[in-house]
Amino acid sequence: MSYQNYPPYGAPGLAPQPNFSSRPSRKFEAPLEIVFRNGHPSDYQADSPQPYQQYPPPRPSSHSPYPQHQQPYGAPPPQQPPYPPQQPYGYNQPYGGGAPAPYQQSPYPPQHQNSFPRPYGAPGGGAPAPYQQAPYPPQQSNAYSQPYGAPPPGAPAPYAAPINYGQPTPPSPGYELLPQLPSIPYNADLDARALRKAMKGFGTDEKTLIDVLHNKGPLQIEVLRETFFGLFKRRLLADVEGETSSWFREGLAAIIRGPLLQDCHLLYNAVDGLGTKESLLNEVLLGRSNADIRAIKTTYEKRYRRRLENDIKGDLSADTEKHFLMVLEANRNEDSAPVIPQEVDRDVATLWGATEAIRGKQRLTVCEIFTKRNDNQLRAIAHTYQQKHGKPLEWVIKKVRFIFPCGEELLLIFNQEFMGHMEDALLYQLRTAMDKAMRDANLLEASMKGFGTKDHLLVARVVRIHWDPRHMGQVKGAYQHAFGRSLSSRISSDTSGDYERLMVKCVECSDFVQPGVSWF
Repeated sequence: MSYQNYPPYGAPGLAPQPNFSSRPSRKFEAPLEIVFRNGHPSDYQADSPQPYQQYPPPRPSSHSPYPQHQQPYGAPPPQQPPYPPQQPYGYNQPYGGGAPAPYQQSPYPPQHQNSFPRPYGAPGGGAPAPYQQAPYPPQQSNAYSQPYGAPPPGAPAPYAAPINYGQPTPPSPGYELLPQLPSIPYNADLDARALRKAMKGFGTDEKTLIDVLHNKGPLQIEVLRETFFGLFKRRLLADVEGETSSWFREGLAAIIRGPLLQDCHLLYNAVDGLGTKESLLNEVLLGRSNADIRAIKTTYEKRYRRRLENDIKGDLSADTEKHFLMVLEANRNEDSAPVIPQEVDRDVATLWGATEAIRGKQRLTVCEIFTKRNDNQLRAIAHTYQQKHGKPLEWVIKKVRFIFPCGEELLLIFNQEFMGHMEDALLYQLRTAMDKAMRDANLLEASMKGFGTKDHLLVARVVRIHWDPRHMGQVKGAYQHAFGRSLSSRISSDTSGDYERLMVKCVECSDFVQPGVSWF
């Protein structure tokens, strides 16, 4: 089976791409089949397949294979991407692993390989080729390009899990676990003295705190913390927490900790006390590189004198616990591992056999495939599943699987196997592989939607994304595309004061980093 040329995800002739912009607010504990009269139930309108016209139609293009009214979301004309092009920032690769999904035409600007460091928060080195090339690595006939252990061209697929080919993905900036401070061209003395002056004496200069801290990269913030302590024998985090309050304090503290310590802090809070904050577990642990997972586990144990695996066991249960323990094994295929068509076909057959082919679902089989495959492989699996079975793989996981006419009625089929935390975790892994920017845009909207702002989620998400200005720029484009307004204006309408100013500054950091300037 060839993967060299296939229509974009959601293109005409295939099942449309589901809309992720909102989740149903009502939780149903219902029989397998429920009949609703008088149209679609309002709770599920946003989760049913949406027409392409819901997105702003792209400009006409003589190169587009689709009529203008049929142009699918995610496949803009080559000269008119839906998101504003972002400038390179001196990275070797974007933090968020922001490689475009291997659609025929990318919804994001082409990624400049070898010009950005490893992405924060997710694997990033094995990006597929730009959209004008084949979306998956072509299988070459010469001996050097064929990965070790891969079946030769035309050979039947072996009956075994895919081998983890490729070089290990390096850790993200800030996750290196270096024995000493990183050596970077940044003199933190002036910033450290400005911060001390802003907090010394009567009153606090909040503007200086925001201006100094909001635009520091992961390695810079580590150097700044140590420089502040070396100059004043004081802990920067403790001083800032003592001089500020509420969610403004939480935002500054999240930046000062840096990405690795903040991840550990969020995990500790997620499993400490009554209940588990599932969304924090998902966003810290899922879709990460093996190197980052190992750094998180090591730092968590060193900081809290507890093994992360034991805390996960204490707070989760049943198959969801086993799912997250798989993640913590850090045995995911590295980003350089290629997409091999025979293995993709086998995974698709396994997923179908574990879900739709039987009444009782084999949930751990699905969890294992979603956890062990890298993003490129999971995208290939999702595309092939839709080609072979006529529906997006996401529909197989989502609680509401089918809505279709039945005479004058609508038949709503519930999926009772993947519900609650497991459903959310699997969807997070799949959406990470398919479209990271749209995933994060929807998460940001979810933290502000409805009555009251979920401030702990808004702070965690904005700070996490802001470590990569390039990815933040793509998230802003995705947000504008999905919700028709700028992300900054949306945050301003839901926050106020210094808290608002800090969050907006973090969002706008991508607007001011100049090409050729490194963000450490």
